[in-house]
Amino acid sequence: MLSGGWPSHPVSVGNMATVARIPTISPVSCIQTFRTQSPQLPATFIRTRVGPGSRGPIRASTAGTERGEMVLEQHPKEEKQLQMGIAEFYDESSGIWEDIWGDHMHHGFYEPDSTVSVLDHRAAQIRMIQESLRFASVSEDRTKWPKSIIDVGCGIGGSSRYLAKKFGATSVGITLSPVQAERANALAAAQGLADKVSFQVADALEQPFPDGQFDLVWSMESGEHMPDKAKFVGELARVAAPGATIIIVTWCHRDLGPAEESLHPWEKDLLNRICDVYYLPAWCSAADYVKLLQSLSLQDIKSEDWSRFVAPFWPAVIRSALTWKGLTSLFSSGPKTIKGALAMPLMIEGYKKNLIKFAVIACRKPE
Repeated sequence: MLSGGWPSHPVSVGNMATVARIPTISPVSCIQTFRTQSPQLPATFIRTRVGPGSRGPIRASTAGTERGEMVLEQHPKEEKQLQMGIAEFYDESSGIWEDIWGDHMHHGFYEPDSTVSVLDHRAAQIRMIQESLRFASVSEDRTKWPKSIIDVGCGIGGSSRYLAKKFGATSVGITLSPVQAERANALAAAQGLADKVSFQVADALEQPFPDGQFDLVWSMESGEHMPDKAKFVGELARVAAPGATIIIVTWCHRDLGPAEESLHPWEKDLLNRICDVYYLPAWCSAADYVKLLQSLSLQDIKSEDWSRFVAPFWPAVIRSALTWKGLTSLFSSGPKTIKGALAMPLMIEGYKKNLIKFAVIACRKPE
């Protein structure tokens, strides 16, 4: 059964009958995941065409799944369009964010029901890094500190610089946004970290690094932008050194119940509205991430829902946008940023309805 509620297009495998139906009007930025009627369906790739007037092939595969799931992957052309949208969105909005919120472009970690000021929000963003390291059991023993770090989806480098200073490590950050990479390098130089930290434009799904290079693989709120979650997780594992820690902090949708085949129609509609604004592919659950990590034989895999610890974040972002400084900066930024600001209540709605989950996931690569 398909995890979508739109008019559909049949998919066949070889001489088999139709095993699923794909939405023909789903956003090009979304991957659709559905369960086939045959768990024994061979792990083969097929090609079909999806979307009104679409001529781009999309691949489907059941490789590496436990429940006969078929995952549709976008044609490279659509992936490039998504990447361009992400880059342009952050090229346009990163300066405003830094001006108002500082150099950490992610949620803060708060005590539940706390009331905090903007300065507290910046401190909460540092706490998010600290709590993520603690959750992943990164050792406080200096002899076991990571020496090389990759920050996947680095923004303007806040996490990279913090981690490099904390551990005395070298850190490399990658982003799709040239504006972010340039600003991150400038901030590193200004803070005397140019010899320790560097940033570059690169694709997280095709990282320009050799196997086994990094002792700590860090992804703070970038997984939600990845159109191919299996490839994303595979690249994180590939560049991790033996014994390395992998930390993924990301937006997810709720886990499905045992009897559920998909999210409810209203839930899919809300997530797709968010996808359209923030240049996201289809969402997945924390349980989906855990399965992917298990398929790669990674160890000490654990995940936790931290939604209650980030609850004050989006209301605070909205309040900061409604200040004089926020409004003037917003209206001088560009249409993508304005559209993103207007959609922020959708994120609050998703959290309040227990649809959106703020997930932290950690694991270790075998020695």
